[in-house]
Order: sequence, then C-alpha cells, then structure tokens
Amino acid sequence: MDTTSLFSLEGRAALVTGGSRGIGRMIAEGFLRQGARVYITARKAEACDQTARELSELGTCVSLPGDIASPEGMGDVVSRLREHESTLDILVNNAGAAWGAPFDEFPENGWDKVMDLNVKALFFLTQTLAPELREAAAANGHLAKVVNIASIDGMSVNPGETYSYHASKAAVIHLTRKMGLRLIEDGIVVNGIAPGAFASDMNRDARDHAEEIKSSIPAGRIGTPEDMAAAAIYLASRAGDYVVGTTVAVDGGVTWARG
Repeated sequence: MDTTSLFSLEGRAALVTGGSRGIGRMIAEGFLRQGARVYITARKAEACDQTARELSELGTCVSLPGDIASPEGMGDVVSRLREHESTLDILVNNAGAAWGAPFDEFPENGWDKVMDLNVKALFFLTQTLAPELREAAAANGHLAKVVNIASIDGMSVNPGETYSYHASKAAVIHLTRKMGLRLIEDGIVVNGIAPGAFASDMNRDARDHAEEIKSSIPAGRIGTPEDMAAAAIYLASRAGDYVVGTTVAVDGGVTWARG
C-alpha cells in the first residue's frame, strides 16, 4: 500500500465555476497547492481576472469569465477552456445563487434564477464537458471527477425563506446520486459537498457575525478555507475514488444537530 500520493492532483486540469470568491476560491487554491492546473469562471470578469492573478502565484490559474446560466455564456466558457485543454480531470460545479422573500411574495424570477444556475447549469455544463472528462479517464490513468457543491440547506431546513435555494440544493444532492451511478460507467466519479457556515458573500452571517453563529455549531467555529479545500481535494484525488454519488456535509455537525 502506497498512501503518499493519495491526495495529489499533480498534473491534473480542473475547472471551478464560481471560482473568483468564497467557497469556489477556497477550492481553487487548494487544488493549486496540490499541483493542479486550475481554470476559474465567474460572471464578473474583473473579479475573476483578479482572483486568477492572485492565485497564479501558486501555479497555473486561468480566468475564463462568463455567465454559465445562459447557453451562450456556457458555450463561450467551454470554447475557451478547450483552447487550453483537450481533456478535463476535475469539474467543480460551485456557481450558485440564492433568493429570499416571504412565501406570499416570492417571485417567479427569484425561483427561475436560482434553479437555472444551481441545478440546470450544473447538469448541462457536466453534460457538455463529458467528452473531456471521459477522455481524461481513458487517457490519463486515473478516474475523472465531478464535485457538485450543494448545501446543508438541501439536507435540513433553516428558518430563512429561501424557497428556491432549499429546493435547488436538495435537487443537487439527488442529482449527484443519479449522475454518480450513470457516469461511473464512463470512469467519471460524481460526488458532492454540502457546506455549512463558511465566510463568503453568499453567507454574510458567517462572514460578518462569526462569533454569534459559532454558538449554534457543535464544532464551536465556522469553517475555514482549509476545511473546504480538504473535502474537495479528497473527492477530487485518488483518495476519493471509491466514493460514488455521495454528498459530504462539511458543517461542524450542524445538520445532525438540527435533527
């Protein structure tokens, strides 16, 4: 048994959507530190470019800004990725949106925006890049990986009136199971991560009120970038090869404490 390279991503190519900030950036940095070439995409080009410049100090990090929620934007991002890589070892479907409003006022556009990005774009980006993932599995001597970023709000319910977000993340968890069972046939391992409280623009409570939030977390703290990077590296590397269709809660115990 040789465990020395279990978590290595040396020489692998990864695409991280929503990679300019928050959880996406944590994962992108972790992959770079493990030896991967990392491509990040985000809707805001300036932020995406800036993050890529900063992370390039750690290795090869390329900015591919675009709106993957639209077919045209997704096609453009994929086209530019293909200018750099003929195969893709790792896809992290992290780009996401949330919307909050009272039940009686919840708008249809708030439903559609969240579902289109969190669920529809995740599925169709994976479908579009399936040829590159299959080729990586066939040619590079290791399984290809897809890591879908869900949320603990897809596993249990919190008081926030974020109806489409809760529904979308529950859908991601179940879709991860279904995709995992189908794509393992092609040498592509699909798993998910359900983050809890991590400081980000999407989770402003964890970012701005960490001391208050941590009192409700069994582990007694909010998540760190190392916590998120560790989970993603595990699933993306050889270490996670025998885990299929599973979504790992990385939340300090919150999901089980909710009951």
